[in-house]
Amino acid sequence: MKSAKKIIAVILAVITVAACFAACSKDDAKPDTSDVNAASKVKVIDINLSDEEYALGVDKENAELLEQANAFIKEIKENGKLDEICNHYFGDGEPVGVTSAVEDPSKDQLIVATNAEFEPFEYKQGDQFCGIDMEIVQAFAQSIGKELVIKDMKFDAVVLSVQQQKADLAAAGLTVNPTRAEQVNFTESYYAASQQLIVKGDDTKFDACQSADDIVAILNEFDASVKIGGQNGTTGQSYIQGDEEFGFAGLKATFVGYDNGSLAVQDLINGGVDYVIIDAAPAAAITTAINAVA
Repeated sequence: MKSAKKIIAVILAVITVAACFAACSKDDAKPDTSDVNAASKVKVIDINLSDEEYALGVDKENAELLEQANAFIKEIKENGKLDEICNHYFGDGEPVGVTSAVEDPSKDQLIVATNAEFEPFEYKQGDQFCGIDMEIVQAFAQSIGKELVIKDMKFDAVVLSVQQQKADLAAAGLTVNPTRAEQVNFTESYYAASQQLIVKGDDTKFDACQSADDIVAILNEFDASVKIGGQNGTTGQSYIQGDEEFGFAGLKATFVGYDNGSLAVQDLINGGVDYVIIDAAPAAAITTAINAVA
């Protein structure tokens, strides 16, 4: 992900405004990959393997905050603020950096847990946080008159930190599922997402696929000798290993976990894994950034 952060301008140039509006109205953003250069190091197979919803996770003991967050999400959907934020990352807008305050129990603060390794939803540029989720929580904190504190941690710890009341809110491209719903209260969804497959640039095995079923048929041919990378604790891991809650049957291939999707894709290039499965928007951002580096 680090290389992606350095060239966000390249990423913005290749993803359309229309995709932003589709995503924010609960249709998954699907960047056009039809013109992938044959010399590309990696490419995304632009077919959705799943249908998911992102939401914020709220401390179960804080019913007032949940009510406030739901009202805020409803408002930004209706007044165009959510579309505006998405346009900063999927269109011709510019990302707005978010500065975290220092945690201070004596102040009225909103403590947000995230994993800033998931561009374009959360990532860092210098000392500032950027991303769709970060701009959403900044606007939310302002709307309820609280100072924003962002805690950056591994993805596996994000929901747990809210459950343990070390943070008030989780904002990390969180897919709603029953297990997480036992740990936190989810707000209304603000983004529709999906998993997509990343392959090496010269891999033609999936090029003729027209549907998710076509891709799954090929994936199901692989045995444990095939390694598929993904980000630890995410829906991609669940898709590969199987998860009844999500309705994922799982694959025979071996899952290899990484702290972020960028590391997984870099290892794909290096030959450490054969494929990568991660969320569609980060997949587009990461592959575009990596392919742009000479």
